Amino acid sequence: QVQLVESGGGLVQAGGSLRLSCAASGSWFVIYTMAWYRQAPGKQRELVATISGGSTKYADSVKGRFTISRDDAKNTVYLQMNTLKPEDTAVYLCNAEIRALGLVNNYWGQGTQVTVSS
Repeated sequence: QVQLVESGGGLVQAGGSLRLSCAASGSWFVIYTMAWYRQAPGKQRELVATISGGSTKYADSVKGRFTISRDDAKNTVYLQMNTLKPEDTAVYLCNAEIRALGLVNNYWGQGTQVTVSS
């Protein structure tokens, strides 16, 4: 069984920075695409950033402020968030496309709260 565990959320003032981490654990798995989503109260879940191989993509709302990266040796994906705005407040969720036991599935972390005060 593969699990994703996020960390690094918290409360920060506008203009500040946070770094989120998401580590995958389990046995005999291969990770393909990794991504960060976010969901604010009353809003739909939004794709923030993805990383696959050496390619990254970002939502327009975070371009130039957020950076996604991964450490394959640690099975971990990161999201460096700079110049945070109150509208970035949301639960941030890690997602990974993983092949385990011969099957490819999408896995989700439990989410970590990011709150940006004005």
